[in-house]
Amino acid sequence: MSQGAQVNDDTVVKAHVSAESHGLLVSTVRVFALSMTAWAFMFIINNVLNFWFDWPGTLSIFGSLGMFGQDAAKDGIPTLAWVQFATYAGTLAVILFAVLRSPDRSLHTDSELLGGVAGYIIRAAFWAVLMIGLVDGLISFLRVEGFLANIVGSGLAEELGRPTFRGHFVHYPLIVAGMVIATFNRNLGFHWLALLIVAAEITIVIARFVFSYEQAFMADLVRFWYGALFLFASPYTLIKEGHVRVDIMYASFSNQGKAMANSIGCTILGLPLCWTIMTMGLWGKANAINGPLLSFEVTQSGFGLYIKYLLASFLLIFALAMLVQFMSYLLSNVATLLHEPGHEQDLEEHAAI
Repeated sequence: MSQGAQVNDDTVVKAHVSAESHGLLVSTVRVFALSMTAWAFMFIINNVLNFWFDWPGTLSIFGSLGMFGQDAAKDGIPTLAWVQFATYAGTLAVILFAVLRSPDRSLHTDSELLGGVAGYIIRAAFWAVLMIGLVDGLISFLRVEGFLANIVGSGLAEELGRPTFRGHFVHYPLIVAGMVIATFNRNLGFHWLALLIVAAEITIVIARFVFSYEQAFMADLVRFWYGALFLFASPYTLIKEGHVRVDIMYASFSNQGKAMANSIGCTILGLPLCWTIMTMGLWGKANAINGPLLSFEVTQSGFGLYIKYLLASFLLIFALAMLVQFMSYLLSNVATLLHEPGHEQDLEEHAAI
């Protein structure tokens, strides 16, 4: 064999090894990002099963086995606990299968998919909050002024004075309506929500100082929309790459350096933050998010809005949307590190979400 042929063979082998390493890294990143996203949804679904429908929870498996210093349960492991465990294991298995079946799928494609999911979460929450604020405000106004019974009848008016009834039959249908609207309407009107907040504040000022009229639901509405504006706009701004960077070193980095910084930040800062919010808020019945949601908590200020329990859910929506977008951001930045074609179009793609 000639020396030239030997060099060519070595080059082919090195290229093959490099391609395999590249494919393994891409697959690993895809599995990590997709599984973190899927497990976040599974965690929320299992939280609902645990505290709304009294399922035993995945951790009961370990308690039944006597692990982590717990006494083994005499009755064995509940079947429903295995079902909940299967939601996590099954999700990971499906993701592994999908990634292995599509080795040529680009990181940008998955990044765009997750970005679309994050965008949908925010759109649905935005429309739901907008409609709930308007409808609940109208109901509270009619109720405090004594008009509600004349319009809907005394029986229904009394039911609308109960938080659980208003939550189940007013708020929940409006949340579903918001999800439907978000499916067909891809435009977000945060500027309209900001304008409505200003209009509500001006209304309070005029009513208080000109007409000496003020009710608790008016201030509740402003707080409700304020919370939504700031917590929902944060992940939306991340989707749009609109956050202001104050790190003076980042601006001098090369594209590869910026991608590395973003990838590390998403993994060791952004992801743990989101999981911390979700676990701390959903770990038990009395935790910061579960407690108000389970009890349909309302304000103690007379005829205020019945939306205080929904304010707690804003933290969950914020954490979930940020986590999904962090994983989308991780995929796009790893694609930049690996010189995957198309990373120059990321901003244009995000702008279309």
